[in-house]
Amino acid sequence: MPRLHSTIRRRLSSTTTASPAPPSCSWSPHAAFAAATERARAGTLSPEDAHHLFDELLRQTAPVSERSLNGFLAALARAPDSAACRDGPALAIALFNRVRREEAGLQVARPTIFTYGVLMNSCCRALRSDLGLAFFGLLLRTGLKTNEIVGSTLLKCLCYAKRTDDAVNLLLHRMSEIGCVPNAFSYSIVLKSLCDDRRSQQALDLLQKVRKEGGACSLNVVAYTTVIHGFFKEGEIGKACDLFHEMAQQGVVPNVFTYNSIIDPLCKARVMDKAELFLRQMVHNGVQPDEVIYTSMIHGYSSLGQWKEASKLLRKMTSQGLIPNIITWNSFVASLCKHGRTKEAAHIFDSMTTKGHKPNIVTYGALLHGYASQGCFADMINLFNSMVDSGIVADSYVFNILIDAYAKHGMMDEAMLILTQMQEQGVSPDVFTYSTLIAAFCRMGRLADAMDKFSQMIYIGVEPNTVVYHSLIQGCCTHGNLGKAKELAYEMMDRDIPRPNIVFFSSIINSLCKEGRVLDAHDIFNLVVEIGETPNVITFNSLIDGYCLVGKMEKASRVLDAMVSVGIQPDVITYTTLIDGYLKKGRIVDGLSLFREMSHQKVKPTTVTYNIILDGLFRAGQTVAGKKMFKEMIESETTVSISTYRIILGGLCRNNCADEAIILFHKLCANNVKFDIAILNTMINAMYKVRKIEEAKDLFAAIPASGLVPNAATYGVMINNLLKEGSLEEADSMFSSMEKSGCAPSSRLVNDIIRTLLEKGEIVKAGNYMSKVDGKSISLEASTTSLLLSLFSGKGKYREQINLLPAKYQFFDGVSFVA
Repeated sequence: MPRLHSTIRRRLSSTTTASPAPPSCSWSPHAAFAAATERARAGTLSPEDAHHLFDELLRQTAPVSERSLNGFLAALARAPDSAACRDGPALAIALFNRVRREEAGLQVARPTIFTYGVLMNSCCRALRSDLGLAFFGLLLRTGLKTNEIVGSTLLKCLCYAKRTDDAVNLLLHRMSEIGCVPNAFSYSIVLKSLCDDRRSQQALDLLQKVRKEGGACSLNVVAYTTVIHGFFKEGEIGKACDLFHEMAQQGVVPNVFTYNSIIDPLCKARVMDKAELFLRQMVHNGVQPDEVIYTSMIHGYSSLGQWKEASKLLRKMTSQGLIPNIITWNSFVASLCKHGRTKEAAHIFDSMTTKGHKPNIVTYGALLHGYASQGCFADMINLFNSMVDSGIVADSYVFNILIDAYAKHGMMDEAMLILTQMQEQGVSPDVFTYSTLIAAFCRMGRLADAMDKFSQMIYIGVEPNTVVYHSLIQGCCTHGNLGKAKELAYEMMDRDIPRPNIVFFSSIINSLCKEGRVLDAHDIFNLVVEIGETPNVITFNSLIDGYCLVGKMEKASRVLDAMVSVGIQPDVITYTTLIDGYLKKGRIVDGLSLFREMSHQKVKPTTVTYNIILDGLFRAGQTVAGKKMFKEMIESETTVSISTYRIILGGLCRNNCADEAIILFHKLCANNVKFDIAILNTMINAMYKVRKIEEAKDLFAAIPASGLVPNAATYGVMINNLLKEGSLEEADSMFSSMEKSGCAPSSRLVNDIIRTLLEKGEIVKAGNYMSKVDGKSISLEASTTSLLLSLFSGKGKYREQINLLPAKYQFFDGVSFVA
């Protein structure tokens, strides 16, 4: 035992030695506690060492002073968690209780009010506010006089115990009973607790009550900042800003923490104009922004994609001697990558390293994710290798980024190589790793590989989640293995994982129907019913749409009957889909019959419904019925859209009612109806058709004034009509204007021009347009080639003028060498 005591004494005699000495006349309680206090602050004092110190204390006759004991307990209470001591506050309480329990007597001075304050505070730090309140009860029994510090600590204990209302009552009505006068610190404790409970309005009421009543206590900047921060946490931006202005009116000067409480939430809410306003006010008032505020501003601008402003603030921050921390850099890099600006992110990353800032795994992860999102695999792998070379060990998050990048692009061999490397480095794949691989295999139809990975993850103890099962079931449904899909759905239920709902299956059914795989979709529909899910109106509508798309109207009608038989009321989408299907098949009577049924079922047709019927009627040549339906649409007060006008005007023109279309067009113009360029193209062509040539030209010239821009179709209408009229020079000029405006002529238009010019005998002009044929975007159509052969062959009308064509179109012995 003597050797053990000698060791303990050496460990506690200084900050570099160990525990207390054995009983000795030279042992100094003051020196031993001073050394132990320093070790507590440094985080190197273990609970064993502390108890050895008290063993020694209780064997000595020399007492430890109040100051030494209180200083030691306070150091323990404030000590950060460390490898030596995980819970300093709890240790402080245990040591005090030991002194009381073992009745240290003269070896320890009687606890003072400060001792109890330290212990109560220790209880709060140890999350044992109940013990803090018990210590306060013990304090009252000692007869010691309390002070403001103990009173504030008592309030803290009540707040930590979620007894904020009791704390408010004590603060306002009972502090005098325990001999305390509340101060600004007392109020700040209670205000913070109210705000933490999302009761910021009550905190504001308390603050304003104190301000109005006046008295000895004057609330400080901390109290106002606390409530402002509380309002922002609750999303009450207006109230927070109002309180800030009220604070200034009361003569309370905001500090950097106040501005941070305002600027940071404004940036997170992306209200950068207000954040900028507070930043400028802050600087104007002589408060220097710190790293936290600049980081908030940079992140706010970055999240909005306003990179110039973010970069400007970064430069300003460094120019003021503030060094951006890793959080600032990471925020900027991550935001750039999130918005697809990976090159700029890489530049910021490089500037970090050149300025001596070492990127961490978060920085690398952000940039790797940026490269992965854009498919920059070479840059991604180079960065990964650079990370490894710099000594940063990749974790599952980093490996998952690489695997996900390759898997999303179907590069499964590369993804599997990364998985192998991941396992070789001792990093275990997680559920995200497997879900990524399984989803990719399912998308590619490699169900066997997907099931192999599924079995592997279960074998190594990784529990599959909803995402994994959904990928497998969707893959099985999409690629025809409905038996396995059913088995997986029941397996989910056995594992207490909610099976896929009707929304999930409806999405698959809808996708298959859009691809024309309506029979596969119907099989999945039957599976849904078999596993106990109830199809909804969306499911039925998707199936009806699928049958309509492939023209199987009888089957679509039977799905409607099944829908009604299970008590699901068809909606406007159901009827509109079926009507569209009937009209596209030319079954006008069936479509109109279903339309009339809608009113009997109290289903109101929409603009889309009317547009489908109008388009079907006009395409079927039933102009009178179309005009009657349009009148009915207006009388029903259904919104008439631009698409409706396009259908009506175009339908009238197609059915040789151009004059009527022009009259309607002028009426609509008088009513300030706004048209799109497609309608104007239709009307220009109609005006030419009825020989209202000048009116057509005026309408073309007025297009820019209506806020529209002529497109390729507009120029095509003008050029073709000018050529028909024989206005060849005007047509050439219009074609030049088209090219200058940036509208690329279509292959069809160039062929139309060439044929028209050849038929008019304009060989040279036709040759000029033929030189525009490049075999890529513009090629000669069969009809154009046929016309060339007929005109320039041995017996052709223009055989003698063949030399006027471009060389590659000149004929010899009736044979054409067309490049």
